[in-house]
Amino acid sequence: MQKRRLATLLALAATLQCASAHADGLVDELKVGALAHDVPYLWSNFRAEPSSVDINIEALLSPSVAFLGGTIRPAVGGTINTVGATSHGYIDLRWQYETASRVFIGLGIGAAVHNGQLQLEDPDRKALGSRVLFHFPIEIGYRLDEHNSLSLYFEHTSNGYTVHPNEGLDRIGARYGYRV
Repeated sequence: MQKRRLATLLALAATLQCASAHADGLVDELKVGALAHDVPYLWSNFRAEPSSVDINIEALLSPSVAFLGGTIRPAVGGTINTVGATSHGYIDLRWQYETASRVFIGLGIGAAVHNGQLQLEDPDRKALGSRVLFHFPIEIGYRLDEHNSLSLYFEHTSNGYTVHPNEGLDRIGARYGYRV
């Protein structure tokens, strides 16, 4: 398990390094953060997985499309659990609205692929029912300057009751963003 987690972290770091080096207009913003894992009572209604920290890495991509005063753009990322509990990679469409006072809000919908259990085999892990899940992120942040931002980030993953079981998984925490 430890080797698999290290390989996942190295692959994500290499991917972000390549994306950063070859940005050429493809990458609009890179984000990294620390999230509380399997937080109860936000969307999912209970905790089963160990209380731990997740590392979230994300790239917001270009191009963007104007929509309802904000922009829609693709996002690709991953959330890696630091103690071997459920991790996932995701791709979303993200709508983001920025105010003149440098506050921004982002909402998204997409798909995530996870390494957790599908059926209830281990009572200390969530049974997520499907390998591919819906991914719903919400972010509220503040632009410190042209390049840097800090934000509060929440993500929910579940199969949306398309199969049984559907225990869902919530994470919440803080992220730092760097606009290229």
